[in-house]
Amino acid sequence: MKPSTNGAKTQQIGINSRLMTEYKSEVKKIFAPIERVYERLSDLNNLAVIQQGLDNPEAMERIKQQAGDKVSPEQLEQVVEKLRSLQFDTDSVSGQTPIGTATLRIIEREPDKTIKFAAEGVPVAANMWIQLLPNGESECAMRLTLKADLNFFIRQMVGKKLEQGVDGLAQMLASLPY
Repeated sequence: MKPSTNGAKTQQIGINSRLMTEYKSEVKKIFAPIERVYERLSDLNNLAVIQQGLDNPEAMERIKQQAGDKVSPEQLEQVVEKLRSLQFDTDSVSGQTPIGTATLRIIEREPDKTIKFAAEGVPVAANMWIQLLPNGESECAMRLTLKADLNFFIRQMVGKKLEQGVDGLAQMLASLPY
Protein backbone atom coordinates (compact mmCIF):
# COMPACT_ATOMS: atom_id res chain seq x y z
CA MET A 1 0.00 0.00 0.00
CA LYS A 2 1.15 3.50 -0.68
CA PRO A 3 -0.07 6.61 1.17
CA SER A 4 -1.80 9.34 -0.78
CA THR A 5 -1.61 13.05 -0.10
CA ASN A 6 -4.78 12.95 1.99
CA GLY A 7 -3.70 10.12 4.31
CA ALA A 8 -5.74 7.42 2.61
CA LYS A 9 -4.07 4.30 1.32
CA THR A 10 -4.33 2.83 -2.16
CA GLN A 11 -3.96 -0.83 -2.83
CA GLN A 12 -4.40 -3.07 -5.86
CA ILE A 13 -6.95 -5.75 -5.15
CA GLY A 14 -9.17 -8.12 -7.06
CA ILE A 15 -8.66 -9.99 -10.30
CA ASN A 16 -8.82 -6.81 -12.36
CA SER A 17 -6.07 -5.22 -10.21
CA ARG A 18 -8.18 -2.10 -9.68
CA LEU A 19 -6.86 0.56 -7.39
CA MET A 20 -8.99 0.77 -4.27
CA THR A 21 -8.68 3.63 -1.80
CA GLU A 22 -9.00 2.68 1.85
CA TYR A 23 -10.24 4.94 4.64
CA LYS A 24 -10.05 3.74 8.25
CA SER A 25 -11.59 5.31 11.30
CA GLU A 26 -9.74 5.66 14.54
CA VAL A 27 -10.35 2.76 16.91
CA LYS A 28 -13.35 3.63 19.08
CA LYS A 29 -13.92 2.21 22.54
CA ILE A 30 -17.45 1.05 23.35
CA PHE A 31 -18.40 0.39 26.97
CA ALA A 32 -20.60 -2.63 26.31
CA PRO A 33 -19.98 -6.36 25.77
CA ILE A 34 -19.02 -7.26 22.21
CA GLU A 35 -22.04 -9.59 21.88
CA ARG A 36 -24.48 -6.75 22.62
CA VAL A 37 -22.71 -4.35 20.24
CA TYR A 38 -22.69 -6.93 17.44
CA GLU A 39 -26.37 -7.73 18.03
CA ARG A 40 -27.30 -4.05 17.74
CA LEU A 41 -25.16 -3.30 14.66
CA SER A 42 -25.89 -6.49 12.70
CA ASP A 43 -29.63 -5.66 12.45
CA LEU A 44 -29.88 -2.24 10.85
CA ASN A 45 -33.44 -1.77 12.11
CA ASN A 46 -31.77 -1.07 15.44
CA LEU A 47 -30.13 2.05 14.00
CA ALA A 48 -33.49 3.81 13.70
CA VAL A 49 -32.72 5.00 17.24
CA ILE A 50 -30.46 7.57 15.57
CA GLN A 51 -33.50 9.24 14.03
CA GLN A 52 -35.32 9.24 17.36
CA GLY A 53 -32.37 11.03 18.95
CA LEU A 54 -32.67 13.86 16.45
CA ASP A 55 -35.89 14.95 18.16
CA ASN A 56 -34.22 15.03 21.59
CA PRO A 57 -32.84 18.51 22.39
CA GLU A 58 -30.23 17.09 24.80
CA ALA A 59 -28.99 14.62 22.19
CA MET A 60 -28.79 17.36 19.58
CA GLU A 61 -26.76 19.51 21.97
CA ARG A 62 -24.30 16.62 22.46
CA ILE A 63 -24.03 16.23 18.69
CA LYS A 64 -23.28 19.94 18.31
CA GLN A 65 -20.61 19.73 21.01
CA GLN A 66 -19.00 16.69 19.39
CA ALA A 67 -19.00 18.42 16.00
CA GLY A 68 -17.33 21.49 17.50
CA ASP A 69 -15.64 23.69 14.92
CA LYS A 70 -15.32 20.86 12.40
CA VAL A 71 -18.83 21.39 11.03
CA SER A 72 -20.73 24.62 10.43
CA PRO A 73 -24.32 24.90 11.75
CA GLU A 74 -25.57 24.77 8.14
CA GLN A 75 -23.62 21.59 7.42
CA LEU A 76 -24.88 20.01 10.64
CA GLU A 77 -28.47 20.83 9.67
CA GLN A 78 -27.93 19.19 6.26
CA VAL A 79 -26.60 16.05 7.95
CA VAL A 80 -29.57 15.99 10.34
CA GLU A 81 -32.01 16.24 7.42
CA LYS A 82 -30.23 13.40 5.60
CA LEU A 83 -30.37 11.26 8.76
CA ARG A 84 -34.10 11.95 9.14
CA SER A 85 -34.74 10.68 5.60
CA LEU A 86 -32.87 7.36 5.94
CA GLN A 87 -34.83 4.11 5.62
CA PHE A 88 -33.77 1.04 7.58
CA ASP A 89 -34.48 -2.68 7.34
CA THR A 90 -32.67 -5.70 8.76
CA ASP A 91 -30.00 -5.83 6.07
CA SER A 92 -29.83 -2.33 4.60
CA VAL A 93 -29.98 1.41 5.09
CA SER A 94 -31.00 3.63 2.17
CA GLY A 95 -31.13 7.34 1.52
CA GLN A 96 -31.61 9.80 -1.30
CA THR A 97 -28.61 11.34 -3.04
CA PRO A 98 -28.42 13.75 -5.97
CA ILE A 99 -28.04 10.72 -8.27
CA GLY A 100 -30.84 8.61 -6.78
CA THR A 101 -31.21 6.14 -3.94
CA ALA A 102 -27.98 4.91 -2.36
CA THR A 103 -28.01 1.78 -0.21
CA LEU A 104 -25.55 0.14 2.14
CA ARG A 105 -26.44 -3.56 2.29
CA ILE A 106 -25.01 -6.14 4.66
CA ILE A 107 -23.39 -8.85 2.57
CA GLU A 108 -21.58 -10.80 5.28
CA ARG A 109 -21.80 -11.26 9.03
CA GLU A 110 -19.20 -12.91 11.23
CA PRO A 111 -20.77 -13.05 14.71
CA ASP A 112 -19.09 -10.84 17.29
CA LYS A 113 -16.33 -9.85 14.81
CA THR A 114 -17.24 -8.28 11.47
CA ILE A 115 -20.16 -6.85 9.53
CA LYS A 116 -19.41 -6.26 5.83
CA PHE A 117 -21.44 -3.94 3.60
CA ALA A 118 -21.60 -3.25 -0.13
CA ALA A 119 -22.72 0.05 -1.61
CA GLU A 120 -25.52 -0.02 -4.18
CA GLY A 121 -26.87 2.77 -6.37
CA VAL A 122 -23.61 4.72 -6.36
CA PRO A 123 -21.32 5.29 -9.36
CA VAL A 124 -18.27 3.59 -7.77
CA ALA A 125 -17.66 0.15 -6.29
CA ALA A 126 -17.38 0.44 -2.51
CA ASN A 127 -17.38 -1.83 0.53
CA MET A 128 -17.37 -1.03 4.22
CA TRP A 129 -16.58 -3.14 7.27
CA ILE A 130 -17.35 -2.74 10.94
CA GLN A 131 -14.70 -4.62 12.87
CA LEU A 132 -15.18 -5.45 16.55
CA LEU A 133 -12.57 -6.66 19.01
CA PRO A 134 -13.22 -7.74 22.60
CA ASN A 135 -11.58 -5.75 25.36
CA GLY A 136 -12.53 -7.61 28.51
CA GLU A 137 -16.05 -8.76 29.32
CA SER A 138 -17.75 -5.38 29.46
CA GLU A 139 -16.24 -3.38 26.60
CA CYS A 140 -14.97 -3.69 23.04
CA ALA A 141 -13.17 -1.75 20.34
CA MET A 142 -14.61 -0.86 16.95
CA ARG A 143 -13.09 0.34 13.68
CA LEU A 144 -14.78 1.22 10.39
CA THR A 145 -13.01 0.65 7.09
CA LEU A 146 -14.22 1.91 3.71
CA LYS A 147 -12.69 0.76 0.42
CA ALA A 148 -13.79 2.54 -2.73
CA ASP A 149 -12.78 2.40 -6.37
CA LEU A 150 -11.97 6.10 -6.84
CA ASN A 151 -10.02 7.56 -9.71
CA PHE A 152 -7.33 10.13 -8.98
CA PHE A 153 -9.54 13.17 -9.59
CA ILE A 154 -12.46 11.94 -7.49
CA ARG A 155 -10.08 10.88 -4.71
CA GLN A 156 -8.59 14.40 -4.64
CA MET A 157 -12.07 16.00 -4.54
CA VAL A 158 -13.74 13.81 -1.90
CA GLY A 159 -10.90 12.03 -0.09
CA LYS A 160 -10.75 14.35 2.93
CA LYS A 161 -14.54 14.31 3.30
CA LEU A 162 -14.59 10.50 3.15
CA GLU A 163 -11.90 10.32 5.85
CA GLN A 164 -13.93 12.64 8.07
CA GLY A 165 -17.17 10.84 7.24
CA VAL A 166 -15.80 7.38 8.12
CA ASP A 167 -14.45 8.64 11.44
CA GLY A 168 -17.66 10.57 12.15
CA LEU A 169 -19.79 7.51 11.44
CA ALA A 170 -17.58 5.42 13.72
CA GLN A 171 -17.95 8.03 16.47
CA MET A 172 -21.72 8.08 16.03
CA LEU A 173 -21.95 4.26 16.18
CA ALA A 174 -19.70 4.19 19.25
CA SER A 175 -22.01 6.75 20.94
CA LEU A 176 -25.19 4.68 20.51
CA PRO A 177 -26.80 3.21 23.60
CA TYR A 178 -25.91 -0.47 23.85
